[in-house]
Amino acid sequence: MEKKTLNEIYQEWRAMKRRLVKESSFSTYAINIEKHILPVFGMCRTVDNDTAQQFAFKLAAEGLSANTVKSVLLMLNMLLQYGYRRGWTERPDLRVILPREAKQAEFHVLGLDDQRTFMCYLLAHITPFNLGIYICLCTGLRIGEICGLKWGDINLRARLLVVKRTVSRIYLENGGRWGTKVVVNTPKTRNSRREIPISSSLAALLRPLAKYADPAAYILSGSDTPVEPHRYRNYYQRLAGRLGVPLTKFHGLRHTFATRCIESNCDCKTVSSILGHANISTTLNLYVHPDMALKRKCIDRMLRTVKVEK
Repeated sequence: MEKKTLNEIYQEWRAMKRRLVKESSFSTYAINIEKHILPVFGMCRTVDNDTAQQFAFKLAAEGLSANTVKSVLLMLNMLLQYGYRRGWTERPDLRVILPREAKQAEFHVLGLDDQRTFMCYLLAHITPFNLGIYICLCTGLRIGEICGLKWGDINLRARLLVVKRTVSRIYLENGGRWGTKVVVNTPKTRNSRREIPISSSLAALLRPLAKYADPAAYILSGSDTPVEPHRYRNYYQRLAGRLGVPLTKFHGLRHTFATRCIESNCDCKTVSSILGHANISTTLNLYVHPDMALKRKCIDRMLRTVKVEK
């Protein structure tokens, strides 16, 4: 059978893949392949391990994160495997060593005093957007999840919030040209589709608002059209800047929630379940940020247990 280039294999693969995965997932695959892989390997009929290794180093040198480099390499291998199974290319044997990330992305966590100040302001100035920020600080929702939250997803009788959908803006191809589109999807993983308990104070805040709300309406917009995450993120950053809140990224609200839970002696498995993580190590390694005061309390508690006397 005649060998094909990666460009040709990709055209066959994308026609198949488009029918099998979510629109948002297909968009991610296509963008990474067309942006990173095809410009380098599009005319190649095979890719050896040494060439793939140099490609990985090149991507890292261009500033891509370790996770992005890993994703691009997985897609390269996926294309090669697809071509191999159809006799269009040689059997791939990629054993690439992933470059280490120079510096892990940092997320600032609100200190207790700053969090109290912020939450008091939100309570005193309840708007749909401010309510969304308050809910995130009480539940650890992602920005796409709060944008996708409807009034009907809240069960005040059972004091539960159900995460059923997420909102995102994705790139789509239309007639050979790329554009963007806001899409509403179900959460990506089984763990992300979850129920989160609502505190009594949050339930008391939501109850009079929910009484007159349309269950089918999105909480942030009050209509059947969701608010775009980018717009909501911009609103949050302007508000935080105006109030002097030292938190630059919306995702830091989620980190703040997780850190407060651990500081309150919640067990890590429970916190991981609330956040929708598949692995408890993700919660511990990425979402918990003990500050110096907490470290000092930890050491003092240990020494009181030891009971060393002079």
